[in-house]
Amino acid sequence: MMQNVHLAPETDEDDLYSGYNDYNPTYDTEELENDTAFQQAVRTSHGRRPPITAKIPSTAVTRPIATGYGSKTSLTSSVGRPLTGTIQDGVSRPMTAVRAAGFTKAALRGSAFDPLGQSRGPAPPLEAKNEDSPEEKIRQLEKKVNELVEESCIANSCGDLKLALEKAKDAGRKERVLVRQREQVTAPENINLDLTYSVLFNLASQYSANEMYAEALNTYQVIVKNKMFSNAGRLKVNMGNIYLKQRNYSKAIKFYRMALDQIPSVHKEMRIKIMQNIGVTFIKTGQYSDAINSFEHIMSMAPNLKAGFNLILSYFAVGDREKMKKAFQKLIAVPLEIDEDDKYISPSDDPHTNLVIEAIKNDHLRQMEHERCVEVVKASQYVELANDLEINKAVTYLRQKDFNQAVETLKMFEKKDSRVKSAAATNLSFLYYLENEFAQASSYADLAVNSDRYNPSALTNKGNTVFANGDYEKAAEFYKEALRNDSSCTEALYNIGLTYKKLNRLDEALDCFLKLHAILRNSAQVLYQIANVYELMEDPNQAIEWLMQLISVVPTDSRALSKLGELYDGEGDKSQAFQYYYESYRYFPSNIGVIEWLGAYYIDTQFCEKAIQYFERASLIQPTQVKWQLMVASCFRRSGNYQKALDTYKDIHRKFPENVECLRFLVRLCTDIGLKEVQEYATKLKRLEKMKEIKEQRIKSGRNGSGGSRSKREGSAGSDSGQNCSASSKGERLSAKLRALPGTNEPYESSSNKEIDASYVDPLGPQIERPKTAAKKRIDEDDFADEELGDDLLPE
Repeated sequence: MMQNVHLAPETDEDDLYSGYNDYNPTYDTEELENDTAFQQAVRTSHGRRPPITAKIPSTAVTRPIATGYGSKTSLTSSVGRPLTGTIQDGVSRPMTAVRAAGFTKAALRGSAFDPLGQSRGPAPPLEAKNEDSPEEKIRQLEKKVNELVEESCIANSCGDLKLALEKAKDAGRKERVLVRQREQVTAPENINLDLTYSVLFNLASQYSANEMYAEALNTYQVIVKNKMFSNAGRLKVNMGNIYLKQRNYSKAIKFYRMALDQIPSVHKEMRIKIMQNIGVTFIKTGQYSDAINSFEHIMSMAPNLKAGFNLILSYFAVGDREKMKKAFQKLIAVPLEIDEDDKYISPSDDPHTNLVIEAIKNDHLRQMEHERCVEVVKASQYVELANDLEINKAVTYLRQKDFNQAVETLKMFEKKDSRVKSAAATNLSFLYYLENEFAQASSYADLAVNSDRYNPSALTNKGNTVFANGDYEKAAEFYKEALRNDSSCTEALYNIGLTYKKLNRLDEALDCFLKLHAILRNSAQVLYQIANVYELMEDPNQAIEWLMQLISVVPTDSRALSKLGELYDGEGDKSQAFQYYYESYRYFPSNIGVIEWLGAYYIDTQFCEKAIQYFERASLIQPTQVKWQLMVASCFRRSGNYQKALDTYKDIHRKFPENVECLRFLVRLCTDIGLKEVQEYATKLKRLEKMKEIKEQRIKSGRNGSGGSRSKREGSAGSDSGQNCSASSKGERLSAKLRALPGTNEPYESSSNKEIDASYVDPLGPQIERPKTAAKKRIDEDDFADEELGDDLLPE
């Protein structure tokens, strides 16, 4: 212990302040004049060189100078102080750093800042891979084995089982070669067991798929007996499946139980499936009591539909009815985990599954389910919900176009309370109105109104039945009452606008439709009605503006486009009229009026060749109308194609042998061309003209003999003429003037003053305006030409 104790040395009794005046001669400035090195530095440029030490004292490093004999001599500074690293009085001065990391003053002199060393150029190229090395060969072979396994699986999924088996065998052969090569290069513990397992498992699966059960079992045995494969015992389930296919039920049960013992309890789902396989195998062997035990355990742990159904069959086999009932209750208590609407939707394209689903959609069990559901709701406090369900049932029948079932369902509410009765009667009135049974529709509308006077839909339907009978004033009163009860009833507002149109109260009709437009901004029907009212008010500019808005909503509606063409034609703008008529023809090329206008337009603009295609189409649409075929022949004649015109006239004469105009042109053409058939056509023409004269004389004599009948006929003709004039004044008919064929004595080049009036009824002209029924809440924008809203039904 005393060896660690250090005693203070004994000192002489010297002066306590000895050495106090000692100082380092380095700081002696009085002797600088005698310092040779200092004086030399002052007199020469030696002192202007950069110092070899840092600014801070005692930081310079001195390198010893080695001699040939290995001796080292330390250098001193110019002022005589020892340098860093020198030894003085037996003690070496410590070394200090002279450079900062990553930065030197030398870098500032002539070199750029490059901390990453990018100026050194690109890295040297990588060493070439040695493909002949054993490791590289093993790696490539392993990659090939994996590719073969994947190709085998893909071939199996595509149904090519033979190719899948060949790929699996090839993968097995290459995997064994791989194992031998790896044993030669590396230690046995470095063998890729996962690859070996996947190759053997895929091979066994392909054997089983090709019904080579013995080979599959042998391969599975190789995997199961190898203790190096973890969880290989689960494959005994596959072996049990193979024995089940071979009808070796005892071994199948044995392997299922062995697999069940090796699967831990945490894998609950897999254990349940294995137990289900065991139960099915017991059923096949006739051991129903053991099967019941398996299925009862499944239903107690994780109930499912298959286990429940098999449990019922097992109880049926042993004749236990009571337990069958309990098992059935457990079965129907199993949640389906799908929505009610998706229950009867086929999950696949399997035809057998689709047939089963179609069979159970409306079987007795489903009907009983519906009936009990409704009965339970009726017996509960939600009895109103049951009524709504029945109304929805009727609506569903309507959407399925089963009107008889819808009517029968709604008639059940005739003896219900007032609210339900009013809703059912409203819908019944709606149905009968659609079937044009206005008496029945009016009867149920009265029942609906009497049950609930404040039902706007009932009042609207009543107004519709009155409207159908022509009593527009009374219909308007019902619509007004419906609006007083519900100002947002768009059906009543639309129908009262139609009623005002019928009463020629155009300002009030326009006001109604403008209000409706503020509610239904993009309703095609409302936009058309506004345009039509402006047209009736003889304001074509406003009508065109609203029709432009209409085609922005329904740009492909041919009737709206043809109406725009008609309005522009009435304003004298032929180019715009042609544009919209042509668009209408493009979307609907079967409108005779549009075809006729386009043909007349090309004739007026001296493009007869282009008019031919339109008149040919018209002749296809109306093959019994001779005027279209005559116009085709006339276009050929006007364009100078006389031979084609002659052939066309001959074809017309074969179809219409009593047409005088056709014979006249045949005579003229044959005469000018010099054909021999001219005499035959001339004889026919004279005979027809003579018959026409005789007929006219008989008619004239008959008129002279029966003045009263003639007056009556003239009155009728005058009435018809008045109606036509009225329609023409309203712009609801269009007269496209086509030049007539020249007479017999006229040259082909001359222009005849005769004109053919080819009048047609405009598609958006006068129609039966049908009021909208009130059993809906939306507007159908596709078919606005009928001037009515759609006919969907919503429960009241």
